[in-house]
Amino acid sequence: MKRIFLFITVAVLAMSVHAAKKDKVQEVDSLGRKIKTGWNFGALPSVGFDADLGFQGGALANIYYYGDGSQYPEYIHSIYAEAAYTTKNYGIFRINFDSKSLIPNHRLTMDATYQPDAMCDFYGFNGYQSVYNQDFHKWKKDPEKMGVLDDYQSRAFYKYKRDLFRFAADIEGTIWKNIKWNAGLGVLGYMIDECDIDMLNGKKNVFDPNLKRYEQKAMNKDIEGLYEKYVKWGLIDQAEAHGGWHPYLRAGLTYDSRDMRACPTKGIYADAFFTYTAAFGEQAAAGYNHLQFNFNFRHYVSLYKDRVIFAYRLGTQNNIAGKSPFYMNSYLNTIFIQRVMYEGLGGANSLRGIMRNRILANGFAYANVELRCKVAKFDIGRQHFYIGLAPFFDLGVITQPYELDEEALNRAYAADTDPLKLPLSSYFATVKNCWSETGTTTEDIDLTKTYFPHMAAGLGLKIAMNENFVLSVDWAMALNKQDNAKWANFYIKMGYLF
Repeated sequence: MKRIFLFITVAVLAMSVHAAKKDKVQEVDSLGRKIKTGWNFGALPSVGFDADLGFQGGALANIYYYGDGSQYPEYIHSIYAEAAYTTKNYGIFRINFDSKSLIPNHRLTMDATYQPDAMCDFYGFNGYQSVYNQDFHKWKKDPEKMGVLDDYQSRAFYKYKRDLFRFAADIEGTIWKNIKWNAGLGVLGYMIDECDIDMLNGKKNVFDPNLKRYEQKAMNKDIEGLYEKYVKWGLIDQAEAHGGWHPYLRAGLTYDSRDMRACPTKGIYADAFFTYTAAFGEQAAAGYNHLQFNFNFRHYVSLYKDRVIFAYRLGTQNNIAGKSPFYMNSYLNTIFIQRVMYEGLGGANSLRGIMRNRILANGFAYANVELRCKVAKFDIGRQHFYIGLAPFFDLGVITQPYELDEEALNRAYAADTDPLKLPLSSYFATVKNCWSETGTTTEDIDLTKTYFPHMAAGLGLKIAMNENFVLSVDWAMALNKQDNAKWANFYIKMGYLF
């Protein structure tokens, strides 16, 4: 019987540094919240958990400046820094600056991030068109009692190595009232390769093909991962197979009537923008300069004061010119960088409960719905806290699938001399009767249809300090086992999803 142990440790340190020369009685805003002024500092050990990335350890800090408090709970300046690493070899090294007054009457954000990822998720193209087999990468202590022995391939079967460097600078100005213009520039640097099995194995015992034992969860270097197969079969072009550097320019319009950014109680946020991303050398010759269009709509409705808020988000990202490298189709474009990573579709930053990057296509649409309830409010010292609960529902669908050449794929597969390769039906749902061959079931749904939606639901716990510093603990579950066979998927993050 497989055992699952979950240890979550959260420690919070909160301090307040005021610029005022003498103490004074704090005023309250229209909702009865005591107004914060001056500089406020929040720090957390960066101890979290992500169902896809593992346990996280490190440190983060956020400095807010509220000035005289006239804009509270909105801040004037925010400086955020984080350094952390997870048990699944994923790193976060980031600094972010957000200001509403450094340039008068404009909002400016700047972000520099480096993210090494030794085991980035890759489940193939077009969502359900790619078969997911949990047994391929889930090691079992007693395989003779828990399934077919030969099903297990490697813990890295659905992984590849991806290191990402990102720099972004974005600015926003007002056209008229709530209508704003946006512009930005930046660079994304992807360094991609197959997983380093020797590094991941460490001192674990090597794979024994004769005994077929995996007591130490060691991985066999002779077994190719799905990424390697896609490269060999030509589904991933050589020009994109190992990443590249991509400067980009961005421009668009925003409508924003929210009463605050961290946790709005009312209002609408909508944006529409274009992102042109360049490529160099071999990638430019292969046509990887491309133009994408994004549209996002968020609506916040107060059902009871600021205590119960109905919030939903609708969005889409589509390629309208050129072609995007496969690794950039999992990057969710955004006007302002506020999170460490904008990744979709699937995972903590887009569709909670669904495996990270499960839906990989040229274009997609998504929806997130939440009911945000503040169940308790209290003060500790000069700090204002609340605890909230937020049941949610997430959905994603493909709008621009990859066009797969089945004849070319069959030829490449036939030419593949790997003695360990499995039938094509182990990887693609376009082959008749593939579900019975792989030991999975369709649950009376034709999953060969690319446009069938991916859905998940769950519950979030929120612990907030001074409205802006929000610790989120989300539990989510995919509604189809092809998106995630686990029923318990936890995420500990900073801030609301949207």
